Amino acid sequence: MPLPLIWLGAGLASAYAGGALAKNARSHSVVDNYPGESQHRVTPVDGCVVCCGIYGVFEHTGIWCDDHIIELHGNGLVKAVGPTRFLHQRSGSEIYVACDDNYMPLVAPECDTRAVNQVFQYIEYDPISNNCHRFSLRSVTGVDQECVSFYEFNQKLSKHFNQKVRWQPIQLR
Repeated sequence: MPLPLIWLGAGLASAYAGGALAKNARSHSVVDNYPGESQHRVTPVDGCVVCCGIYGVFEHTGIWCDDHIIELHGNGLVKAVGPTRFLHQRSGSEIYVACDDNYMPLVAPECDTRAVNQVFQYIEYDPISNNCHRFSLRSVTGVDQECVSFYEFNQKLSKHFNQKVRWQPIQLR
């Protein structure tokens, strides 16, 4: 019984801190639009980064590939899921794609290949030290580096692409 209360407390603390971190990210020119702040829809392309909300407190990230999303699931399995499954049992009803200022998805060379090559592998999942953000960032950069939060994920994406990140809702074909 104490474990759910600990997770609830961690979630509430994260939500509070997330608001402060979002303001900080915006003021430091890291993120232009957070998920839900713009209605301009963008069609995802292979190798782009996508995200959705989890219970209004956290974000879950993955890599778009062949109309699927490669994700590190909470059980440690890297798998390819459809957009509907990506949203299943999560609070968000939208999937967002990381874009540049011209609403073009941010795509790193070989990102989709790196993500696909990990499908069906088990990675020891940890919500802090080895989470979906670390998996997605490793797919983008090709380098395994710590990435604890969505805030940190945005910082590292912005630095990698040398521009602000603009999270736009996806337009399915």
